[in-house]
Amino acid sequence: MSSTAGLILTCKAAVAWEAGKPLIIQDVEVAPPQAMEVRIKIKYTSLCRTDLYFWESKGQTPLFPRIFGHEAAGVVESVGEGVSDLEVGDHVLPVFTGECGDCRHCRSDVSNMCDLLRINPVRGVMLADGQSRFSINGEPVNHFLGTSTFSEYTVVHSGCVAKINPLAPLDKVCILSCGVSTGLGATLNVAKPERGSSVAVFGLGAVGLAAAEGARIAGASRIIGVDRSSKRFEEAKKFGVTDFVNTSEHDRPIQEVIAEMTNGGVDRSVECTGNIDNMISAFECVHDGWGVAVLVGVPSKDAVFMTKPINVLNERTLKGTFFGNYKPRTDLPSVVDMYMNKQLELEKFITHRIPFSEINKAFEYMVKGEGLRCIISMED
Repeated sequence: MSSTAGLILTCKAAVAWEAGKPLIIQDVEVAPPQAMEVRIKIKYTSLCRTDLYFWESKGQTPLFPRIFGHEAAGVVESVGEGVSDLEVGDHVLPVFTGECGDCRHCRSDVSNMCDLLRINPVRGVMLADGQSRFSINGEPVNHFLGTSTFSEYTVVHSGCVAKINPLAPLDKVCILSCGVSTGLGATLNVAKPERGSSVAVFGLGAVGLAAAEGARIAGASRIIGVDRSSKRFEEAKKFGVTDFVNTSEHDRPIQEVIAEMTNGGVDRSVECTGNIDNMISAFECVHDGWGVAVLVGVPSKDAVFMTKPINVLNERTLKGTFFGNYKPRTDLPSVVDMYMNKQLELEKFITHRIPFSEINKAFEYMVKGEGLRCIISMED
């Protein structure tokens, strides 16, 4: 048992007090884990666009003060009652969605959308008692996605914690908690391109490049990157992208451009922007008879997808995916092993490294569109 088990810990956290304003690093109290919870010492964390979106508080009800962060890696400090599959010292990835193991989705071989622990961006408290584990001078501070990794210590439901190989470098595999796994799994688990096939990836941010990485691992012979920014194309070559289409350089539907390039359409497509026009293009650019399009990007809640029924009747398949169809506890350890076995290359996603004291720089990089992933060291 940890020497700090059962105690309230005081540590540093980056607290967001207002939408769009710099985070403030200050002391917070972190309560012990309750039933089915674990307290984790965060070693490394990263900034994902989802953090940025809710920090800016555009299009949703503001919830402040709040501790953001959901891409991270750390070590279990203590466990709550009923936790049997994790123990002090385990190396883990906290994840924004979970796997209770008991609901219909968790018992299904094809779904990862746990009824109990599915992502909930508007909840700022823990499930066990509806209370926050964070406080400042006795006043509660809201959680974010059940993870809140912009804190030296955090409390997470055990169903949202993946135990991983203790030899894996935490400063690299931390990025597998969200974006990279989402794109990678969209290709490997949902699109499932065959060796020698063609794949189009819409959007060349971190998620899209992870989808391209999945196509590279699968052995696709042609990977077409689609983006409106030409400056992303050179970097995308590192991820196996062979051809590029800049959407801003064409005055006709991009699906027609891709169909012309590929003699009728690609075998698979993965859409990672959430833009409705791109979604339609991603579906309509796949080849009739066997083409599969996978939607990853999240559109606005009122967006409507429209296509002609004949596109479906001509044996094109449209699929959606959540977190790359990975079950967090069951599947993420094997994704870490893919990196350890040198199948998956993570280093090329990491473009910046900063100490925790400079965490606001990570937000500046993302707002400016600089780089892919910024690793934040909690111990520097």
